[in-house]
Amino acid sequence: MRAVVARVTEASVTVGDEVTGAIYEPGLLVLLGIHVDDETSAASKVATMARKLHEARILRDEESCATTGAPLLVVSQFTLYGDTRKGRRPSWTAAARPEIAEPLVTAVVDALRERGARVETGRFGAMMAVRSVNDGPFTLLIEV
Repeated sequence: MRAVVARVTEASVTVGDEVTGAIYEPGLLVLLGIHVDDETSAASKVATMARKLHEARILRDEESCATTGAPLLVVSQFTLYGDTRKGRRPSWTAAARPEIAEPLVTAVVDALRERGARVETGRFGAMMAVRSVNDGPFTLLIEV
């Protein structure tokens, strides 16, 4: 499981003409990818990812979403497992198939909400327009 996390002042996801998720205050934009092997020990990976996202001290003044109540916008992103080492076209074999990935993305979102986090989302499998205003910019990679 891999997440690219950006500190933002605002972010939104639009599918067609519909805004499916948006945050209009400082928080985190989370692009979340699921690896083909993540189904193994999924429960611990889900809990660990949710904890790391919620408690990452990357907001202003080394605060976290857990300490400030800042929102997270979580967007599924299978392309995080694109392999570009050979040729010109990425290989997607490391990315989990949708029937594996969608429940795990949902589980991370649910685990964040169970922790008390305010979470907005994109729409799994849809062509999404993601907009963000990066703060810093401050972006990091979290892997579990």
